[in-house]
Amino acid sequence: MAKLLLVDDEADVQYSFRRIFDSPEIELTTAASGEEGLKLIPKLKPDLVIMDIRMGGISGMETLRRIRQIDSKLLVILMTAYGTTQTAIEAMKLGAYDYLLKPFDVPKLKEIVFGALKTARDMKQVVSYQPLLESEDYELGIVGRSEPMQKVFKLIGQLASSDVTALITGESGTGKELVARAIYHHSERNEQPFLAINCAAIPEQLLESELFGHERGAFTSAANQRIGRFEQCHGGTIFLDEIGDMTPATQTKILRVLQSGTFERVGGNQPIQVDVRVIAATNKPLEQAVAARQFREDLFYRLNVVRIQLPPLRERPEDIRLLINYFLKKLARDQKGTPKSIASGTIKLLEKYHWPGNVRELENAMRRAVVVAKGDVILSGDLPPEIATPGSAESTSTASATTYTPGESGSTELASLARTLFRWARRDPKLKVIPAIERELIIHALQETKGNQVHAAKLLGITRATLRKRVEKFGITRELNIK
Repeated sequence: MAKLLLVDDEADVQYSFRRIFDSPEIELTTAASGEEGLKLIPKLKPDLVIMDIRMGGISGMETLRRIRQIDSKLLVILMTAYGTTQTAIEAMKLGAYDYLLKPFDVPKLKEIVFGALKTARDMKQVVSYQPLLESEDYELGIVGRSEPMQKVFKLIGQLASSDVTALITGESGTGKELVARAIYHHSERNEQPFLAINCAAIPEQLLESELFGHERGAFTSAANQRIGRFEQCHGGTIFLDEIGDMTPATQTKILRVLQSGTFERVGGNQPIQVDVRVIAATNKPLEQAVAARQFREDLFYRLNVVRIQLPPLRERPEDIRLLINYFLKKLARDQKGTPKSIASGTIKLLEKYHWPGNVRELENAMRRAVVVAKGDVILSGDLPPEIATPGSAESTSTASATTYTPGESGSTELASLARTLFRWARRDPKLKVIPAIERELIIHALQETKGNQVHAAKLLGITRATLRKRVEKFGITRELNIK
């Protein structure tokens, strides 16, 4: 359960927060002054503090200074009801996570609060890297005893004791963020912030502002100055996931930060100095992107000081049993139950499967199996169909390398599907086959990629801009059930 501490002397604000965050997943505690809030923090140990700047007693600014002395990693969101936000901006320079203007927009408030709570969880979860699964004293781990993983563990240890830039490469689902957090938690910066940014999940026009902040009036919707993630992460570690999807303009700014530790906010000309360790990750072959002039060569060499190449799960099959054991125990702890066992035949199916989605796909398969299993033993029928069906491993392993050409073997199924669709169209004159198929394909692509439009566009073979237009055209919102 997430612990949220609200420090505000207005009864109406406290009442509003109780209604907005009335949830079994959130424990909300309120304080009417900075002094009261400071007394509660050591006892409550909140995940997040939301605080007004102007209150009776000590100010929010002074309270923030004292909070930083108590716990330098505790995230604080500031609120102000006044037209000028300069005080809030100055407070953010002292280490606040974000600020809000009163009266606040409820959806925006929820977005910022839940984003901060996720960041708080990331910073608190200590990632262990263990060659053998012998301990239950960690909640999140990088599990494996294969030779490729032994090399990864050694590099994590070497990187943790230094402060150099690191580049983590590997396919989607191999655990790149876990490795980044392991490096952070075992480094000398582990008492300072850790912020993870998915560069592919943020629209191109907003990514630069998210990373570096912006000045008031820098663009149409920039009503106030904003502090970016690099500035917020001063002294800490920033993890740039999917860095291969950055635009050339943002790449240039990242290069400057790595070279000199300085940057300007969007729309500004005042250099800002920061001390931030950068860990980057990508599932793209950056060498090819450099050769195609899609990624800056000088930035690539700056990032590639030490590289950790994560092996796909299919290249370390000896770790599959270990991972199954780990996930079953982890799921049992989450559900406060007894771990289910798994039949030997089921394990063999899992070991034969190609795992295009890597460790993440294995975890999802175990989650499904635990829910579907009717008894205490997971059987082959409890696995996803693509794993449980004989021959699925071979078909999956070759699917990514196979290009469909009309007339080749495999086209029979598509032809059969087309005939079925046209039968439906004849029965229902309102059904337009191509728009209907296109809409369903987009929905399924977004669900398959968990809402990542860059990856969904690649899956569909269209550009991201085309995908956005289709999403707007078909009004695809409610159909998505992405977790």
